Amino acid sequence: MKKVMLKTTLSLAVAMASSQLFASGFALNEQDVAGMGTGFAGRSSSAENASTVYGNPAGMARLEGQQITGGVAAIDASTNIKDTSGRSRGSNKGDMVPFTAVPFGFYTNKLNDQWAVGFGVYAPFGLVTDYESGFQGRAFGSKSEVQVITFQPTVSYAFNDRVSIGFGPTINRISGTLESEPSLQALVPGSGDNRIKVKGDDTALGFNAGILVQATDTTRVGLTYHSKVKYKLEGHTEVSPGAGVPATVLANRRYDASLKVDTPESWDLSVTQDLSDVWKLYAGASWTRWSRLKDITVENEGVTRAGGIAAPGMVGTIKEEQNWHDTWAYAVGTSYRVTKQVVLRTGLTFDQSPTNNTDRSPRIPTGDRTIFSLGLGYDVMPNMTVDLAYSYLKEEPIKVARSNALGQSYNAKYENSANGFGLGVTYKF
Repeated sequence: MKKVMLKTTLSLAVAMASSQLFASGFALNEQDVAGMGTGFAGRSSSAENASTVYGNPAGMARLEGQQITGGVAAIDASTNIKDTSGRSRGSNKGDMVPFTAVPFGFYTNKLNDQWAVGFGVYAPFGLVTDYESGFQGRAFGSKSEVQVITFQPTVSYAFNDRVSIGFGPTINRISGTLESEPSLQALVPGSGDNRIKVKGDDTALGFNAGILVQATDTTRVGLTYHSKVKYKLEGHTEVSPGAGVPATVLANRRYDASLKVDTPESWDLSVTQDLSDVWKLYAGASWTRWSRLKDITVENEGVTRAGGIAAPGMVGTIKEEQNWHDTWAYAVGTSYRVTKQVVLRTGLTFDQSPTNNTDRSPRIPTGDRTIFSLGLGYDVMPNMTVDLAYSYLKEEPIKVARSNALGQSYNAKYENSANGFGLGVTYKF
């Protein structure tokens, strides 16, 4: 069967990138509230609780007994859309990211002086964006919802009290929904907006690995690798024609759809330095291979009308150019133990965006980010710690300029910011 693509439909992977969370592209950093307080500086070297299953599996060798770490991070994003123009009409409220929560949970068990095991459930990628009804740029994206949930059994081995390694295979489940509302006004005068909705899901395997070195009595260095994961999402595309569109032009149809996308690999290198009995300094750099996302193709089977002729707006296989580039993120942070029970944290992060000015769309209205973080840890009991964190994110202003074959266009300037909140609990037994 001939496969064709809806030119007015953007890819599901592109939809992911509009997430306003605290990592570049559509990656999520929110797997540890204590780490959130230091801007995730030292993530690969700190090994302070069971979330090291994700941060650096080798760090499990440093944790005594059994530990459980769980919590939730939430974000309240704000966008100011200005200097808009284009051949489409509509509003530009900018309130497209609802208040979003990201939960996580980890468990570790040190079996003996050499071996430790653990398990984690977390979200490494994801987003929810939902523009208002009548959004001016709705032809290029009106709603996106993507979830990636990862299950990670993990093992670590300590060669001695200085060097340990860790490894964990990951089982990853991705699901998503993408909507856009193009118009056939140029082809059918007086017609209303059409709705195109793409849904799909898949399960795929990857792995995380790390090494942790106690270089000196006061200096710890960690390196973590998160592998790429290859997905082939299978689902369907639903087309709902607007008012005034004859069935001979565009009928209400449902098509089998597929999309191939790789979530990228990344490296994280960090250092934890004990400055004194109460002060610690953290520093880290991470690299993500976003250049894997050069273009995207959504394939739909049987997109034809009577006589086997493709309906207007439906053409042969088309590549959606993205041309993302690799990114670096840098972070520094400190912690100060005020009392035996209380520790204060702070962090500063600089995070590059993988997008470019040519291919950026309303689904990916993000630029380079600066993030300021604060945190508090409180030992409510000798074996129980509660962590709180707050982060403020500010992006550089960026521009969006899009057009399609139906004669629609949208140009705007986006100014994004966000407030992040985290609550976590670690219990030792």
